[in-house]
Amino acid sequence: MTQSMPVLRAVLALAIAAAIASPARADDTNTTPIAPTADASAIGATANNPKTLAKVQVNASTVNATSTAPTQGSLVAVEPQSIIGSLFLQENIAPTGDYTDAIAISPSTYTIAPNGSGLMETAVASIRGFQDGQYNVTFDGIPWGDSNDFTHHSTSYFTNQDTSSVTVDRGPGTASTLGDATFGGTVSVESIDPSADFNLHPYLSYGSWATAVEGARIDTGKLNDSGTAAVINVQNGSSDGYLTYAGQRRQNIFAKIVQPLGDNTTLTFGGMWNKINQYVPFGASKAQIAEYGPNYALNNDPTSQSYYRYNNDQITTYMAYIGLHSEFDGWTVDNKAYTYAYNHFGFNGLDPNGETPNGTFCDKKGNNCLDPDDVPGQHMRNWYRSFGDILRVSKELGPGEIRTGAWFDHQDNLRWEYEFDDTLDVPAINTTGAPTKGSDSPVDRVMTDSLTTFQPFLEYQWNITDNAWLVGGLKYDDFKRNLDAEYNQKTGTPLDYSAKWNATLPSAAFHYSFTSDWTAYAQWAKGFLAPNLNLLYVADPAISDGSLQPEKTTNWQVGTTWNSDDLTLSGDVYKINFNNFIQSQKIGGVTYFYNGGGVHYTGLELEGTYMIGGGFSIYANGSLNRAIQTESNTWNPNTPHKTAALGLIYRNGPVYASLMDKFVGKTYYTANANDDTPIGGYAVTNFAASYRFDLHRTDVKDIKIGFQINNLFNNTNINALAGTTVADGTPLYFTIPSRNYNVTFSADLF
Repeated sequence: MTQSMPVLRAVLALAIAAAIASPARADDTNTTPIAPTADASAIGATANNPKTLAKVQVNASTVNATSTAPTQGSLVAVEPQSIIGSLFLQENIAPTGDYTDAIAISPSTYTIAPNGSGLMETAVASIRGFQDGQYNVTFDGIPWGDSNDFTHHSTSYFTNQDTSSVTVDRGPGTASTLGDATFGGTVSVESIDPSADFNLHPYLSYGSWATAVEGARIDTGKLNDSGTAAVINVQNGSSDGYLTYAGQRRQNIFAKIVQPLGDNTTLTFGGMWNKINQYVPFGASKAQIAEYGPNYALNNDPTSQSYYRYNNDQITTYMAYIGLHSEFDGWTVDNKAYTYAYNHFGFNGLDPNGETPNGTFCDKKGNNCLDPDDVPGQHMRNWYRSFGDILRVSKELGPGEIRTGAWFDHQDNLRWEYEFDDTLDVPAINTTGAPTKGSDSPVDRVMTDSLTTFQPFLEYQWNITDNAWLVGGLKYDDFKRNLDAEYNQKTGTPLDYSAKWNATLPSAAFHYSFTSDWTAYAQWAKGFLAPNLNLLYVADPAISDGSLQPEKTTNWQVGTTWNSDDLTLSGDVYKINFNNFIQSQKIGGVTYFYNGGGVHYTGLELEGTYMIGGGFSIYANGSLNRAIQTESNTWNPNTPHKTAALGLIYRNGPVYASLMDKFVGKTYYTANANDDTPIGGYAVTNFAASYRFDLHRTDVKDIKIGFQINNLFNNTNINALAGTTVADGTPLYFTIPSRNYNVTFSADLF
């Protein structure tokens, strides 16, 4: 292949991405035009054996396109994939950030944390129009999340410092891809690994909104002849947040021990503990934003339902696993047993930022009395615990490899909520004096539920030639919900009910290697989404659930990837049909659920990094996305019609610098039944730079100073619908956090 070919590919990729980004008409954006920007990542997708699906991390100290690319495709993937490596996470994500901040740079992805990076759960995390709860998130291969709707609390588990890489898999995967929501893809978060040498890595960061992060990573190195090694990261963070009176305090500990057992077997112990105390707003109306500013949220008025002390979350979580990996005589066995838990005590005003007037009924020593000026609120608890096991076994068989295994997960969940008089700090009935949910108590809901999932799979990879292979398989999903409610959500009446569903999901994919740098794939696969628990929030679920089927997608995807020292380039086209859309209707006061309609998704995605020379590289990605609901022929909410990124990166010795711009096209949000609210396109530009000092000392290897400016051009436009008020359904919004900075000092000792 001639030397000019990579250059031509780079020019073509960047030209297409720039073309996607450029048509930001006056009616399509209310921000400045896209400016050059950049990020950096350091994981490559090459593999020692191109016939396997394993990914191999590239040394971040190597300066080439593969180690520098903010996102890149995989040479062994069978569906569109954006790999975000450790360099990007370390240099470009704020020290308070999490995986949602990382994936924001990837094609077709749209997400911004309303209170600043990691300082509040993101309002929207959309991938091709699929929302949180419609795709998997895994940590070290473990699917995790709330069993009621499969959403994820991004700030309540691992931190950016616990993370080595993040991969956005935009598809349902193969039969061996496990989880309750393969429907819209998988975000795979991988934890840090112990290093071979002892090291103490303290870090300290200060930034806007009185933000501070203190922490340290400790690597033991190899402790003995068997190779035992461990890593622990301890972190404390606090911030006032971008939004008014929306402060956060967070502590996190992550640890991993890797124990080799002979030459072919490894035992891994991983564990995480996280604690958050935060004041959480529900958004602001356009009138409030106009009067008080784009960062208006909570206030300091004890007579208001928006008083920050009445709107508080206290969340504690943990996750732990034991993994065993062994290879012998052509066999590979991988097993991971795990548990994780989430314990959330929440407090909020009844209608923060809304129209509901003050006034509660309370119980004072058994006497009901009207308190017209007291502040009504709600207290709640959401607790769940999962335990499960993932077994994967593979064996070389004939001209390929057979793979089988199963995932088992069981989650128990306790949830309650009751009305509260925040002024008197006692339970209340409600603001009207009428019994709450058919009861004379203040209880809104008291319920326990469980979800049990069992997913066995079988697939075979046929190595047709040295350059081509075909993988096909079948996954069976069986899941059962149990609900035992003293006060069921929505109805407030007792319910003891079980429901069971299953789905059979085939997949097939073809992979071809033109050269060691250039591969292509074609995929057909079924995805699915287990039914939400809200199907049981009715007086008689049996009326509907017997005929309901899980929501499914049928995916067709074709793509190609080029990874070399000078260029990473990948692109794909996709078509996804979503059917069995679960909807509801009321007939004679009775709620019925049914399968009807769906969404048709189509799109084009590109991403690439080209090494210009002299330490400079240029990065670009872009997507054109279309998502139309089949019954109404309307645009699917939270689906930008296009996204793009453009940036410049400089890496030379101890110096790193990047300027990166991400553009998100126009999006629609359904604010209420009669109001579709368009959000104009916007662009956000971030700058990052760092310098590593070599002190030439034996006890201090180096000291690093990093600096980040996020939202360089201070774009504070509305970018997300937060919800609506309780009384009148007035839309509430979040805006883009204003320009902010952080400075980080870190060192590698010994």
